[in-house]
Amino acid sequence: MLTPRENLLESLKPGGKPEYLNNCFTMLRGIPGDPVFRYVRGNRIRGTDSYDRWGTLILFPEDAPAAVPFVTAENQVVKDVSRWRDFVKVPDLRAACSDGWEEAVAARDAVDRERYLTMTVMGTGIFEQLHMLMTFEDTLMNFLIEPEAMHELIDAICEYRLEYMKLIVEHLHPDVICSHDDWGSRTSLFFSADVWREFFREPYRRLYDYLHGNGVIVMHHGDSYMEPLAADMADIGVDIWQGVLPTNDIRSLSESVGDRMLLMGGIDSVIDRPDATEEDIRAETRRACEEYGHLKGFWPGMTYGGPGSLYPHVEPVIIDEIDRYNRRVFGTSSL
Repeated sequence: MLTPRENLLESLKPGGKPEYLNNCFTMLRGIPGDPVFRYVRGNRIRGTDSYDRWGTLILFPEDAPAAVPFVTAENQVVKDVSRWRDFVKVPDLRAACSDGWEEAVAARDAVDRERYLTMTVMGTGIFEQLHMLMTFEDTLMNFLIEPEAMHELIDAICEYRLEYMKLIVEHLHPDVICSHDDWGSRTSLFFSADVWREFFREPYRRLYDYLHGNGVIVMHHGDSYMEPLAADMADIGVDIWQGVLPTNDIRSLSESVGDRMLLMGGIDSVIDRPDATEEDIRAETRRACEEYGHLKGFWPGMTYGGPGSLYPHVEPVIIDEIDRYNRRVFGTSSL
């Protein structure tokens, strides 16, 4: 029987023959102690407000599931994108994060590499960084009225993100990097597909070409409606689209890109709530497995950008129900 690691690698091969459905993040092991992650996000503490390295105000209320940027016309970093260099001070990651990797290296080396793949998470993608530097409305308007300046700012963010990837690869060389950037809401893109192609396609191709050139699997997190971009995502080197909401047409996606890009998700996160019963959770998980489990490239899981659920009773039931499906349909456990 294939180990979870082997099954995922088999799923990624053109014409591969996995023995069962991959199950949430169970075949992946995150690497804690990454100095870049700590430098960029280490001051996000529940119950406090803070400013990130770019100068964006971050709120983390005591009762919130995660920290969120709070950007207004008054406090936005970039007051005028045509003069973005006057406002933006790109963090020097190499100067700040070249040392202190021992904890992360030890955590990576402790992983059973015969059963699991190692993974690092990189939050705040290029588009997300833009709308953390200026209001969401200004970000979208500036694609139309200040395209040259936006291209320049995107190039600067891309360079920053490439340096982040280089530090991770040089020190840890994980099997997978989960790169975050949401490009839509639950039901629509935030901009047209043509705008995405004009501003984001080539910067992301550059980033993902670097990862592929160094033998790293590209997992792109986007728990959004991004169906119109799926073929482009596969073209620029996304190996796994993680976070595929069921508001995307997963059957159609499987037919069009399922042999080139895995589709991880399909389980609606509305079941992650305090009053969700075990049967509620199992029913939604069964629905996803039964509707999509036979499709090319499908990988069931919740759509968040990493393991875990907001309410701790939810994810273990999802994992167990996927494993029940695998034992019933494929005759083997995924755990």
